[in-house]
Formats: sequence, C-alpha cells, structure tokens
Amino acid sequence: MASTLSPDGTGGNAMDQPLFYQDAYVRTFEARVVARADDGLVLEPTAFYPGGGGQPCDTGAIRWTDGEIPVHSIERRESRIVHVTGPAPPTLPGTVTGVLDWPRRHALMRTHTALHILCGVIWQKHGALSTGCGMHPGSAHIDFELEGVTPEMLADLEQAANREVAQAREVETYTLDRAEAESIPALIKTKVNLLPKALTRVRVVDIVGLDAQADGGTHVANTREVGRIRIVKYKSKGRQNKRLYVELTPGAEAA
Repeated sequence: MASTLSPDGTGGNAMDQPLFYQDAYVRTFEARVVARADDGLVLEPTAFYPGGGGQPCDTGAIRWTDGEIPVHSIERRESRIVHVTGPAPPTLPGTVTGVLDWPRRHALMRTHTALHILCGVIWQKHGALSTGCGMHPGSAHIDFELEGVTPEMLADLEQAANREVAQAREVETYTLDRAEAESIPALIKTKVNLLPKALTRVRVVDIVGLDAQADGGTHVANTREVGRIRIVKYKSKGRQNKRLYVELTPGAEAA
C-alpha cells in the first residue's frame, strides 16, 4: 500500500489504463493475444493486476473455445504485462477470455483498503508514517514510526478502524499532476517518497472523509466490504518502528 503508481506510469484517461484501473470489479474479460514470451502471454487489454506496493499479483486462467491455461503470476517486463502461464500451446485463437481468481483478488482488495483505513486512523491520532507493508488475502502486516505502543493503544486503533468500516465510506480514485500531488503532504504517508522520478501523473486512492494517498493498488468501492479489522499482534522493529499484524473477517458483499 505504499505510494506506487499505475504500472503504465501515466495516470491518464480511463481508456488509456488497464482494466484493473478502469474497474477493479472486472472478473472476466475478452482480450487479444498480442505477444508471446517463453513463459507466458501478453494480452490487450488485461484485468490482471501485476502487483506492487505490497499487494501481490493476480492469478487465474486464460480460456478459449477448446482450451484453458492457468495464469500462475503476472509480471511487468519493461512496458508490457506478461501473464506467466508456462509454455503456451503452439496455436491460440486471436481472442481469448481472461478469468481472475476472484475470491483471492477481492480478498486482496479488502486487505489493501483495510491498510489504508489503518493509515488514516494512525495518521489522525499519532501523525505516524508507514515504513512498509506486506499483504496476503485477508491478512497483512504494516510498519509505522510509532513509539510506546501499548495494548490500550492497539485496542483504540482497532476500534477506530472498525468505526470507519461501519461508516460505509466511499472509496474513490482519481489522478493529479505530480506537482499538485507533491504540494499535498498528506498524500504521501510513507516514510520515503516512492514516486518514480519519471512519473508526471499521480493516482490517488481516497477513502472519502478519512484518508487520501498516492497508491497504485486495487481497492473495494466502499469500506463496508472490508469486514472487521483485527490487530492480532505487534512486533518492535526498532525504537521507533513497530509492525502491526492484521486479519480480516468477511465483509459485506459488493453492491
């Protein structure tokens, strides 16, 4: 959930962006096979997220009339998103169907949004920046510059985060010119500004009324989908750096 941006680096108009930025809820899609790699395929367009900012890549399958091949991972190689399948069949139709492992993707979307909720709450209460994170479907860890963590503090943060879930806040995305984004200090809630130097447009994920930050991941559309956030433990990673471990219970279904 660090401030990584859109893999195409543009943050441009919706039609210039991959399907996972146009609509994070796309589960299946039609695409052209535009190139092959030794271990996979390049599709245009694609809804498979290649990973970044602590969020793992998508998995799933590519299907056609009389065949199917699993998608083991997604990798960005130079300017292309490669769907890693292992050796593909020697002949393929020009158009195929991409199928995401949707339960996994939606769990990652919920988890990513949960970390943004925690970031917003901790920023409001303690002014602390994140120094890193990692996600799995339904669980994660996130590091903050925090001192003097106590069980009472963690209980307070957990309660505050779940109040934000219950508020059913809308989650929106938009882009800003880099100069404008960098003029808003609260948009960068990581200790180190991770915006690539060549980036001219910055994608922002905004939990309306709570938290807005530069981010390149996929998110749910409303905090009610996140489910209950539990801070299950914490670990000291140094005098000021603390790692919080979180787990989610199922949330409301997407509308």
